[in-house]
Order: sequence, then C-alpha cells, then structure tokens
Amino acid sequence: MRRLIEALGLAALHRIDPETAHGLALRAIKTGLSPAPGPVTSERLRTCIAGLDMPNPVGLAAGFDKNAEAVGSLSRAGFGFIEVGAATPLSQPGNDKPRLFRLTEDRAAINRFGFNNDGMDAIVSRLSQRPRGIPVGLNLGANKTSPDRAADFAVVMHTARDHVDFATVNVSSPNTEKLRDLQGKEALAGLLEGVMAVRGTTPVFLKIAPDLNEAEIADVAEVAQSTGVAAIIATNTTLARDGLRSRHAHQAGGLSGAPLMQKSTRVLARLSTLIDIPLIGVGGIASAQDAYDKITAGAGTVQLYTALVYGGLSLVQDIARGLDDLLARDGFGTVAQAVGTKREDWL
Repeated sequence: MRRLIEALGLAALHRIDPETAHGLALRAIKTGLSPAPGPVTSERLRTCIAGLDMPNPVGLAAGFDKNAEAVGSLSRAGFGFIEVGAATPLSQPGNDKPRLFRLTEDRAAINRFGFNNDGMDAIVSRLSQRPRGIPVGLNLGANKTSPDRAADFAVVMHTARDHVDFATVNVSSPNTEKLRDLQGKEALAGLLEGVMAVRGTTPVFLKIAPDLNEAEIADVAEVAQSTGVAAIIATNTTLARDGLRSRHAHQAGGLSGAPLMQKSTRVLARLSTLIDIPLIGVGGIASAQDAYDKITAGAGTVQLYTALVYGGLSLVQDIARGLDDLLARDGFGTVAQAVGTKREDWL
C-alpha cells in the first residue's frame, strides 16, 4: 500500500512546477509521510569511509535537503549516510526562477539554483539538534557576491565543524559564476589549505566536476593527496548535453541523472588509478546495478539524488538490498572487496 501511495504522490508532483514539487516532497518527508525502514544493512553492506562507519554505502547527495530541514526523517529512509547543503556564510536567494527542470524522457534534471540557502548559522543550528545515527555531512559553498570565495569555505567549515561528521568543499557547481575556476591547481590548493587549517578533526571531502580533462583530473588528484583530503566525490553535474531528448535539454545549468552515468563513472575510474584516497561515486545512479558499477569502477560508497525524483524515496532501500544481492552473487563478503574490481571496463 505504501508503494502505491508513493507512486500516486510522485504522479501528482510531476504535474506541477519542479521546484514547488520538491518543496512539497521535502515537507512530506519532514512530517513522516515517506518510507522509513530505518538502517538497511547487513554484514556485507556495512562499510567505513574516512573513519566513518556506515550501515550501507548508499548515500544522499547534497542539494536534496539544502537547509538541513529533514535530517531526522532522511536518516530513517534507508541511507547509509547523508549530505545536506550547500551552505554559504550568508543566506542568499540564488538565481531567478524557473531554475529547475525535469527532463522526464531522459530520466534527468537540469538545475541552476545558484546556492540558494538559509545561510550557515541557520543550517548549523539545525544540524546541532539532529538525532545521532548515520553520518551526516555538510556541503560548503561560497556567496555569489563574496570578494573572497576561498575564504567563505573556511568560514563555513569553522562554524560547522563540531556539528557534522564530514564537510565537502564544493568548487564544482556550474551555477555560481567562476566558481569552477577554483578547481585550478593553485587556487584549489590554497582553498583547501584554508579549510584544512580550521577543520578541527572533521574529515574534509572534495567534490569535483565531470567535465575535467585528463590533465585537470591529475591536478585534482595531486592537490587532494598533498592537502590531506579524506575523500573525493566524483562527480557533480555536467554542462554537457549529449544525446538528450527532452524539450528542456538546452536550459542553462547543471545536468544530473541517467545521462551522467557514463561520463561521471569514467572520471571516477580514472581518478582511482591516480590516488588511494577513498572515492564516492555520484552521477546517474538509479538502480542497484548502477551503484554496483560505480563501486567496481573504484568507488567505496555512492550517492544519489535525481533518481529519487522518478523512483521515490523507497528506491533507497531497493538499491541497498539489490546491492547486497549483487555483492553476494559475485562472491564478495564486503563492499570494500568489490571496489575497483572492474575499473578497466571504464578506462
């Protein structure tokens, strides 16, 4: 019955503006009108990344709960870990609407939100009151009008460090002008050094774009290794528009969802040949097989978001349980044993 209700709810939400629909979905989750199976786990699914114990390797990507409003409910939805934000030092409205588009034919979405959020003080206040359970991290961002965006990341890190299990430096959003310029080798090194200096004991992750070339991937790997980044999230949304069918295909912004699977997994696999830092695979995951493909390409854990628009929150437990079956089928006793075992397929 719950699956039927969820399917009817998704059908209704798809008849209205995507951003309005997302707000309604988040409200429903906060009030308990969503699947809440609790931790989906097994001896095979339990894993550890950057010192963080997780009941399973399936995480929620940043952007779904930008303002940390539904952390308690999302923690009971079957995820192994969740990431909220991005948070900037000051609240900001983001870009003009409309700024979110469903590409239903492509099982994808395009957004150009521009780091709309309530600001770090409000978000960190909510995080400080969250129930303890699965690891929760915060995606760090910079204000659009900031004269020193690199410093913004350190400010949010310092404010949040005692209230999160990890923090992610996000220099890969395409929706804040010139933000991706901070992925350059020297700029990225300086930014990360500033964040690392104020992190306390909180692990710092780095989220990169899928649109990097070979030399840029190598630069990111070198900087991440030298600055002590605990994990790399590969990848954020793409600016590419190859092979799309939807009428919204040419909207400006970052593309997420199924079309990103191949591109992001190739970046992930390439990165895994250059470093021994744990990798988190993101981009296009909509099934247990997709999650398994990311893991065997080199990811220790995965995250998803856009697929929830089409499959609902019950998709999380389906992917976790299906992943357990796939690992068992191929004789793996743990997630870690499967990491990178089919990397060559993606190089």
